[in-house]
Amino acid sequence: MSASELTALLLFCTAMSFSPGPNTTLSTALAANLGLRRAMRFCLAVPAGWTLLMLATGLGLGALITGVPALRWGVTLFGVVYMLWLAWKLAGAGQLSQVDASRLNVGFWQGVGLQFLNIKAWMLALTLTAGWVVNAAGQPSDNPGQRLAIICGVMVGFAFSSNFLYALVGSLLRQWLAQGRRLLWFNRVLALVLVATALWMLMVGTQQGGTP
Repeated sequence: MSASELTALLLFCTAMSFSPGPNTTLSTALAANLGLRRAMRFCLAVPAGWTLLMLATGLGLGALITGVPALRWGVTLFGVVYMLWLAWKLAGAGQLSQVDASRLNVGFWQGVGLQFLNIKAWMLALTLTAGWVVNAAGQPSDNPGQRLAIICGVMVGFAFSSNFLYALVGSLLRQWLAQGRRLLWFNRVLALVLVATALWMLMVGTQQGGTP
């Protein structure tokens, strides 16, 4: 991979990883409500799940999903429903003592599985596969396996660091949010972000595949 390709890859991954999305929103919510230690399981789950998604996409699953409308819509709709369910759970938590496993239950394996329902993660994986794995500076690559390994390594660092940063911000706000009704409104704002993300996922799915 040339220096120009690597630079473009790093810039693209930075923009996609650190912009708000389902993962960063949940990292913030988990740390603000349950503490940084509990949020770390999810912060580790994101790079693990995304790496599995990237490997699967690079090995052909992405072409299957994009080529079969029913599968593409299944992923989209499951992701939308899950985002809305999490938003509903989060919006009702107004005190730290109310946020237990039944209120905001997103552990390691849930975080891994969420990547396969995350349209933003799919878009990133498909773009990286098309732009950096099977192609090299506009030409078919002769080392797609090596390129896939490089991208996975780069994205592990970005996926963890971005979610850890959002979780750290959430944990720093934890004590301040514990006063009065601040946590309730904070959770409701994050719930609205999840709802907006779900609607965006549905809109993207509609634009890509027409009416389900």
